[in-house]
Amino acid sequence: MAMEYLVKPSERQLKLAVLIDADNAQPAVIQGLLDEIAKYGIASVKRIYGDWTSQSMNSWKEKLLTFSIQPIQQFPYTSGKNATDSSLIIDAMDLLYTGTFDGFCIISSDSDFTRLASRIRESGKRVYGFGERKTPQPFVAACDRFIYTEIFLSSGVDESSTAKTPPNKLRQDTRLTNLFRTAIEAASNEEGWAHLGGVGSNIIKNSPDFDPRNYGYGKLSELALAIGLFETQKDHTHILLRNKSKK
Repeated sequence: MAMEYLVKPSERQLKLAVLIDADNAQPAVIQGLLDEIAKYGIASVKRIYGDWTSQSMNSWKEKLLTFSIQPIQQFPYTSGKNATDSSLIIDAMDLLYTGTFDGFCIISSDSDFTRLASRIRESGKRVYGFGERKTPQPFVAACDRFIYTEIFLSSGVDESSTAKTPPNKLRQDTRLTNLFRTAIEAASNEEGWAHLGGVGSNIIKNSPDFDPRNYGYGKLSELALAIGLFETQKDHTHILLRNKSKK
């Protein structure tokens, strides 16, 4: 699967706490989302927060048993205040203090979780964020990785719901091309060649929400080739990239 090479084998057994804000997540993404989380570790805790007396939660209820997700009831005590956010944040801090978990998966498009993500990372734990493209940038930047849930709405197993961005459009995306150029430079040897895995790791450090699937490409190598601005070669089983201006 895409970007899986960015996850070290030792990290794939991390104990993760999965916390879902039902008010800001779609039930349709849950299968793809949990499959994605499985790449990073074991979902030891799966909790979802919302007012389960509300009819708006009906679409979620059928998913709870199927995916063994524990619903946490939160009544809206005060109009205009999001009690669900507070409940999730309190639970997250309680789980953090147990010292049991290696990382947290926060599923929401709400910027209210920005400080929570920062606080968890300050404790040396990893934070994987999942939300829609409308998610405010501060929350995205506060996570180690942030994955847009629209990619889980695809009809195929390895296909993104996002149509492939044409190569000419990719080359016009200055932010994208600069991410690649900077990452290649940071990961390159004396001859300017950089392993694809190293390039991907450096891109994620600078842009937590980067994912080739956001552009309709299943793999980083496919996206790099589609951009067409870099020299490529294979070193045994590895793909190498070099900025064309580098000689």
